[in-house]
Amino acid sequence: QVQLMESGGGSVQAGGSLILSCLAPSDMFPGTCMGWVRQGPGKEREGVATIYTGGGGEEYADSVKGRFDISRDNFANSIYLRMYSLKPEDTGMYYCVAAESSVKDCESLLSPLGVADFAYWGRGTQVTVSS
Repeated sequence: QVQLMESGGGSVQAGGSLILSCLAPSDMFPGTCMGWVRQGPGKEREGVATIYTGGGGEEYADSVKGRFDISRDNFANSIYLRMYSLKPEDTGMYYCVAAESSVKDCESLLSPLGVADFAYWGRGTQVTVSS
């Protein structure tokens, strides 16, 4: 059973920062599209950012470009999401996700339909941004 373990959520005021971490199985490094998906209260799931653990290929939703940064540490079997200038609309459950190794087009996974192609999901970590 594949386990993705998120950590680092919490509550911050608007304008604040948070860092999310995700520990994944070692066989996902390198060669897997991984990322973060969020779901706010009363909202659909939204692909936030993806990264290819084989190198390069960071992609972001328009709503977070310039404010969020996704990165990886293959030696630590982890990916991270650094979130800056947080807004109340960033509030939601954030899930670490991974696709099957056969999927190479990580950017496509950010679309509303593409999110469903992430095969593996963590349990999520809550991010709450107050105004």
